[in-house]
Amino acid sequence: MLMTTDLKCDIKDINLAEQGKNQIEWAFKDMPVLRKIQERFIKEQPFKGLRLSACSHVTKETAALCIVMKSGGADAVLVASNPLSTQDDVAAALVKYYNIPVFAIAGESVETYRAHIAEAIAHKPDLIIEDGCDLVSTLHKDYPEIAANVIGSTEETTTGIIRLQAMEREGKLMFPAVGVNTSLTKHLYDNRYGTGQSSLDGIIRAANILIAGKTVVISGYGWCGKGCALRSKALGANVIVCEVDPLKALEAVMEGYRVMPIAKAAKEGDIFLTVTGDKHVVDIPHLLDMKDGAFVANAGHFDWEVNVGDLKVYATEIKQIRPSLQEYKLKNGKSIYVLAEGRLVNLGAAEGHPASVMDMSFANQALGMEFIVKNKGKLEKKLHTLPHEVDVKIAELKLQSMGIEIDTLTEEQKEYLNSWNID
Repeated sequence: MLMTTDLKCDIKDINLAEQGKNQIEWAFKDMPVLRKIQERFIKEQPFKGLRLSACSHVTKETAALCIVMKSGGADAVLVASNPLSTQDDVAAALVKYYNIPVFAIAGESVETYRAHIAEAIAHKPDLIIEDGCDLVSTLHKDYPEIAANVIGSTEETTTGIIRLQAMEREGKLMFPAVGVNTSLTKHLYDNRYGTGQSSLDGIIRAANILIAGKTVVISGYGWCGKGCALRSKALGANVIVCEVDPLKALEAVMEGYRVMPIAKAAKEGDIFLTVTGDKHVVDIPHLLDMKDGAFVANAGHFDWEVNVGDLKVYATEIKQIRPSLQEYKLKNGKSIYVLAEGRLVNLGAAEGHPASVMDMSFANQALGMEFIVKNKGKLEKKLHTLPHEVDVKIAELKLQSMGIEIDTLTEEQKEYLNSWNID
């Protein structure tokens, strides 16, 4: 049921708001780039009179982004992009202290999740911030009349970008979208360092196991996979990488990892982590072939990278061991331990990326929204990347906040780099 508050919303408990407010304020302290952007947005009001629907993980960091967007004049609504990733205290704080409607409850059913997406659509957004493309795809499939009035969207994830690219290829995309994940200050920083740390954090919190000495199998060697492999290795694991891309597989080999197909790795791994954005990367034959006591986790956006749904058919018993850890006792006599129900382990079993990481990603989101508004009517209805100078500016602001100085080119050096005549 909807709570009785000044705003229409659907959250767990408004009484959690004070705790959530402390969390948001704590995150903001470690987000100096976003704070700088907020200062300018307050003065310039780039989103005045525009409705914003955000579909993202409802965390303290996302709350900071929504507050910044509202500071810039946006009429913002926030819904969850994943049923397990909501921080209920943060949702309550946004409603009570920041007057931002939130429709998100940790552990909500798929039906409730879809109902919350519908609330974001009912807001009739001019702008969309998204994590996974569920809102945009639903809008296109079921509400084309509302989609026709959207100025543009930003997308945070590889998974969402894959879906937007498919829509663009088919000529179905009805408005321009900015793929934030293609910005260097997002995928080099967030995906490698954020996902690398937070995914291992989720595994450790869920199972409380020692990583050292274990064989960790990473499916996918994109930037997220690179980060997860790096952190696993640093914790003493023997890392195996599974890839379909020859270039990425070669890079993994050159970094010192063993590379092999998942069918072979299934027999060797102790811990499995998927980071691909694809479906059934770890499938039933692989799961049935695993060692007794293997741990399986996913750090991709959707919960079908590991085929947990079909695994239930082969289970004689499913036992809840810890809050984010289930034991699947199988007909073949083995047990497989599934973390966070196969959903995002870093958010389902832990708190996701640290605020200092999301500072970069959400700076891209905020500036991506501004880019879309400033270029209203000028952008093609396709997937765009933020201009390089925006990436550079974010990096500069981050370095400044860290107290780090870098060199600058002399006029002589600039002339040399821009000339073909080097005599």
